Amino acid sequence: MQSESRGVADWYYSLGDGLRWLYDRRIDTPAILDTQRYFPDAHRFVNAWEALRDEAMAVATQMQRVPRFHEIMPEQADISANDGRDWRMYIMKAYGHVSQDNLARCPTMAKLLRNSPEVLSATYSFLAPGKHVPEHRGPFRGVLRFHLGLSMPRDADGNLGAILWIDHKPVLLDNGDCLLWDDTYPHELLNATDHVRAVLLLDVWRPEMPADMKALSTVIVGGIRAVSALNAARANLSQAQHTG
Repeated sequence: MQSESRGVADWYYSLGDGLRWLYDRRIDTPAILDTQRYFPDAHRFVNAWEALRDEAMAVATQMQRVPRFHEIMPEQADISANDGRDWRMYIMKAYGHVSQDNLARCPTMAKLLRNSPEVLSATYSFLAPGKHVPEHRGPFRGVLRFHLGLSMPRDADGNLGAILWIDHKPVLLDNGDCLLWDDTYPHELLNATDHVRAVLLLDVWRPEMPADMKALSTVIVGGIRAVSALNAARANLSQAQHTG
């Protein structure tokens, strides 16, 4: 099972430029998208941001039990383990796999996910002070990335200090702010503060795709599910090791 899933992971991440080229020929949308048009359920998550923040902060009280990104996905070590600073992921849903144990600690999130089937994955992301995520691109345009600021740190002057560059343009989100974007565009992230940055990350099925791209995306999501099954096993193992 592990070798099979690992093979799917290698296949998926090796597609990279080929997938982007194919989708770019059929889908022409900007890096940042209209949230209401492409993810109308976003308002439900935004309206609940304070409850979601409280859930994330409760998880953060046991931060050492939350696995680092590269402990879940070793193929992402270049952007997760690059500078010795932590990027930790508390995964509640991942492309068909639901972590019942993690969701049990997050009832607000569990309720929101039950009523939003277009959400393929849901993660609380914790970025350590000073952490830099180098520029990179996602390979797959069939899903969109949704950010919701939960605990967005400020610098010593009181300015927002966690910067997300998307297509080389800086984006600053405050608590309760949201953003829907296409992660196949180049992006990088820096937490230039002394505090942890906490956000909700959702992967959302892209609506309005041409029929051929929708069919291809369905096949690819099936492959990602196999990767996610392995990653869920890694996350459970990592959490067990941190607990022990």
